[in-house]
Amino acid sequence: MARSRAPALLRATKRQLRALRNPSSLGAKLVLILTAVGLLGSIGITLLLASVIIPSINELELKSVDAHVERTRAALGEYASKVESAVRDYGDWNSSYDYMAHQTAAFERESFSTLAMENLGVNGMAYVANDGRIVIARWRDARRGDSPAMRAALIAQIHRIDFRQLLGKRNSRSFFVRLGPVVAAVGVAEVRRSDGSGSPRGYVLMARQITSAQLSALLQLTAGLDLANVSDTSRITPDNDMMRIAVPIRGPGGHAVASAAFSVPREVSLLGKRMLILAVAGSTLLLLVVLLMLRRMISRLVLKPLRRVENHMQVVRNSGSLGILADEARQDEIGSLGRSFNAMLRQLRDLREQLEVQSFALGRSESAVAVMHNVRNALNPISTILSQGIAQRVPVDRATLDRALAELAGDDVPQPRREKLAAFVAAAIAAEAKDRDERRRQLQIGREAMSHVLEIIGEQQQAAHDRPELEPCDVTKIIARNATIARYSGELSIVFTFPARSHLVVASRLILSQVIGNLFANAAEAIAACGTGGGCISVVIEETNGRTCIAIRDDGEGFAADRTPTLFQRGFSTRKDKSGGLGLHWCANSMIAMQGSLKLESEGPGMGAVAILSLATAEAERRDLAA
Repeated sequence: MARSRAPALLRATKRQLRALRNPSSLGAKLVLILTAVGLLGSIGITLLLASVIIPSINELELKSVDAHVERTRAALGEYASKVESAVRDYGDWNSSYDYMAHQTAAFERESFSTLAMENLGVNGMAYVANDGRIVIARWRDARRGDSPAMRAALIAQIHRIDFRQLLGKRNSRSFFVRLGPVVAAVGVAEVRRSDGSGSPRGYVLMARQITSAQLSALLQLTAGLDLANVSDTSRITPDNDMMRIAVPIRGPGGHAVASAAFSVPREVSLLGKRMLILAVAGSTLLLLVVLLMLRRMISRLVLKPLRRVENHMQVVRNSGSLGILADEARQDEIGSLGRSFNAMLRQLRDLREQLEVQSFALGRSESAVAVMHNVRNALNPISTILSQGIAQRVPVDRATLDRALAELAGDDVPQPRREKLAAFVAAAIAAEAKDRDERRRQLQIGREAMSHVLEIIGEQQQAAHDRPELEPCDVTKIIARNATIARYSGELSIVFTFPARSHLVVASRLILSQVIGNLFANAAEAIAACGTGGGCISVVIEETNGRTCIAIRDDGEGFAADRTPTLFQRGFSTRKDKSGGLGLHWCANSMIAMQGSLKLESEGPGMGAVAILSLATAEAERRDLAA
């Protein structure tokens, strides 16, 4: 079973490939249309989904980033607020208020020691007088205890701060400062009594260092302090899979002293991309399935029946048998097409039978008309010669000649007069002889034309459609004979030029002579239609590859190129005042019967025309003549 299906599948694949290679076929057009529809549909679905999903995903991603930024700001604010709460307790404390008036070592040992700073969770502390003088400052290093370098950095930072302007109407405030490589949250409070009374005697300051580890713990994600790339605004740098965020850590003047940098995965964006890919893939797959089903159904319901009709038409064309197409019980357009095709075949079969009945009678009738046409062309020179002979005047008046002879017989004629009369009689006799020779020549031409007429009538084929008997014949002699006759076919002055060398072709001498005579007659009529009173007909003969080509060119009225296909139709004529039009039709059929061809060409009206005949060359006879 599998073996029987494999060749069928291979043949179907070959048919598909042939259809793709032949875009003019209906199958290829449908395949291209379906493919284009599939591509456009896929692109359209992709653009539609992208225009809906991507903006929503971007909006959600921006909201997520904003949430991360706000959470970072809140965490930094909370970190600084804890330092501010601690420093506010020291500011509103009577012991601090008294210390600013009288500094004592006991207060410094109990409330300003590294142990006290550790319990408060701060790294640095300082008391500053109202005039900016630093009363005491200390920095605690968790590993090495007191750190003079950091204390100096803290003191330098304190000198750059205007506490009065910083606090304004508030009694405490928090901010971040950068102390070399360290970033710390700083809280500042006025030193007052516990009940808030009394004029402030200065300021107390506490600093709490913030590290990358602390920042990561606050944000609950991997974060770090960026001291190099500092900006007053939040920076968001998207990557393929991650979103890098930098939130400014602001100092006392509102400018950033560092950035809290961290990266978060673009989960929303990745989810949106996956959704878009799945949606596009699913819709494209569905569209492909629909297109494949449509293609299969079109091939089964449309292309296959049409191919069956086409194959039957090929059989009809090749065999000529008008067999009826096997009908399928279908009520759609394809079924109607098959029934109409069968009806057409039945009508054609009936018409063929009628044509076969009429063909013999029609062939005999057309052959008879063609014979009469050729006889008329052959009789035209005889009519012209007779008309010229009747209208031609005698060269010498007979009465005048008799008087001259009578006078010449007398003895009393003077010698000069006798000489004139003798010269006149001699001239008259010579003119009479010349006229007699011309009449004899014309009668000879008329006899040849009459012989041609009798030959046409006497040697016509008994059956209208039998092929003529072909034999070697000299086309040059046939052209010369018809050129001589054609000179007397009208009152035109026509100059004929043709080669003198013999050219042998395989043809029927009589039919070829009639064809050439018809073409000469048509060329003469075309020259007469120009109204010039004369013209030229030239014949060129060439032999190439076993064929002899005879080109008969005239300088007559010519014809338009778009009229070429109708010239050989039965009944067609290039001139309105001429009826019949059988000459070219019969000439073309006769050339085909002699295994040759005939075609007419012209460069346009007024440019003349050329008739080109092609016949097989009589090779053996031509070689004998050459030898």
